[in-house]
Amino acid sequence: MIPRFAIRAIEWLLVALLAVMVVLVFGNVVLRYAFNSGIVFSEEVSRFLFMWLTLLGAMIAMHDGAHLGMTSLVARLPVVGQRLCRFVADTLMLVCCALLAHGTWKQVVLAMDDHAPVSGVPIGIVFSALLVCSVGIALMLVHSLWRQLSGALPAAELVMNNAASAE
Repeated sequence: MIPRFAIRAIEWLLVALLAVMVVLVFGNVVLRYAFNSGIVFSEEVSRFLFMWLTLLGAMIAMHDGAHLGMTSLVARLPVVGQRLCRFVADTLMLVCCALLAHGTWKQVVLAMDDHAPVSGVPIGIVFSALLVCSVGIALMLVHSLWRQLSGALPAAELVMNNAASAE
């Protein structure tokens, strides 16, 4: 599993990204209305930050078990059915993450030579947000599958309780 300090670091990174995004957007609005000028790269950089914010947030949500699921249905199954559903779901998600990582890696390599028109940021850096997210989630899924196959995943953790993780 991802170490707790790494999760905390990503959470603080999310806070910093959101703060920069708020300052850029709010500052741009104030400059436009009050001084009839603006920050030229604000919209472009804010869009890039939003992509990173969303995908890193998805990785944290996966770690916390906060994604939506069919818990009401799976919770009614016997433990064997719950184990089977969890294994199938984790395996399918791992395949999707592998496909995303593979495709994104190709895009990142191609896009490193392209630069954003206003800020000049290499587009490959922007696309690498999906690469980081898919690899991070894939590592969590591999850990979950390992725990399932080794018998270390207790029956109480088979169905993720979204309400408990939201508290």
